[in-house]
Amino acid sequence: MAYFDAASSAPLHPVARQALLASLDEGWADPARLYREGRRARMVLDAAREAAAEAVGCRVDELVFTSSGTRAVHSGIAGALAGRRRVGRHLIVSAVEHSSVLHSAEVHEAAGGTVTQVPVDRGGAVDPAAYGDALRADTALACLQSANHEVGTEQPVAEVAEACRAAGVPLLVDAAQSLGWGPVEGDWSLLAASAHKWGGPAGVGLLVVRKGVRFASQGPVDERESGRAAGFENIPAIVAAAASLRAVRAEAAEEALRLRELTERIRARVPRAVPDVEVVGHPVRRLPGVVTFSCLYVDGEVLLHELDREGFSVSSGSSCTSSTLTPSHVLRAMGVLSEGNVRVSLPVGVAEEDVERFLEVLPGTVAAVREKLGAPAATDVAREEDVLVVDSLGKRCPIPVIELAKVIGDVPVGGLVRVLADDEAARLDIPAWCEMRNQEYVGEEPADKGTAYLVRRVS
Repeated sequence: MAYFDAASSAPLHPVARQALLASLDEGWADPARLYREGRRARMVLDAAREAAAEAVGCRVDELVFTSSGTRAVHSGIAGALAGRRRVGRHLIVSAVEHSSVLHSAEVHEAAGGTVTQVPVDRGGAVDPAAYGDALRADTALACLQSANHEVGTEQPVAEVAEACRAAGVPLLVDAAQSLGWGPVEGDWSLLAASAHKWGGPAGVGLLVVRKGVRFASQGPVDERESGRAAGFENIPAIVAAAASLRAVRAEAAEEALRLRELTERIRARVPRAVPDVEVVGHPVRRLPGVVTFSCLYVDGEVLLHELDREGFSVSSGSSCTSSTLTPSHVLRAMGVLSEGNVRVSLPVGVAEEDVERFLEVLPGTVAAVREKLGAPAATDVAREEDVLVVDSLGKRCPIPVIELAKVIGDVPVGGLVRVLADDEAARLDIPAWCEMRNQEYVGEEPADKGTAYLVRRVS
């Protein structure tokens, strides 16, 4: 089985496994106690903190360990907002942040705060100037990921941090996806990360709060981890997390070159081997091992199941793979195709032969899935004056786009097709289809049921 979902959770690094087992005998006692076992546990914990701080590029007393990366994000945002409450209650985030950031923003807004979402371009990157424009006198905090977890696009953190610093606003960076590859550049103020993203054990996150940043921990606190992460430290897991971070950093430069070559191979060959594919994310500024593409006329969930049967573990941002039947917020913000979405995120040490086998298997797998969906059970087509109407109400992705593609040739150049759909994914996928197929997306309008999407035939 080829595991291609390292962006969700990387396989446990061998160094992490060794460190975890070794520290079980040394790190079980309470590090707050003064007797021998406690002092030994404290030494082990302090050594792990020093190693993690060195990798991050911060002071040892600025870093605390949390129970997860999500907890680090929640605590970091809540503490920074509370610490700067007198300044104001305005929060800035990008439209493609991890759900942990967006959920924190929702809680803040529900409590009376205000939130500005900075848009991204079609490659998934923010414009630093947009962050500068969003800054206000009452801005308490800005948040920006270092790299996107779905499409791998690296963000201009240093430029955004400079704009925030000039305005006196702290910037929190979610570095979960990038920290294993190197320190985050720029004059950021807070940073959160998660060990299982770089090959450490799950259940360990880290939160860095730079000296001078106003911060007030929220919720019940105790004396542990500078009062910023309550509860008994999981020292063996923390040691394993720090040891694996050091190990992957030592391998990062060489492995990044190898993974970039493999992902570039996928980016170049998939569109040649599979018709009607959109490769998404920035072509250059991206993480070494992540490549994402979307396939027209493909049910994402079916495609993932078929690839799993062929021995490949991949993930997807397609709406079809979600119980809510709504597209990924990242793909929606980028304005790219969501149907048939596949994210390949290669783990450290992946075999080149597995990538080659994936490239051999993919075209036939996509073709088989398309064949199954090629003839929908019913396609209701009618005419309203000079407009061809396609009734796709009650049909989920990618059926509305398939039906649109089937009838576009039945109208003259300049003619309109009106697609009726009640699947939220159609709002993203129909405009994306138009751009890929050089047709004009006119817009949407209300309908008796669902929404009507208007497409003009150009060629």
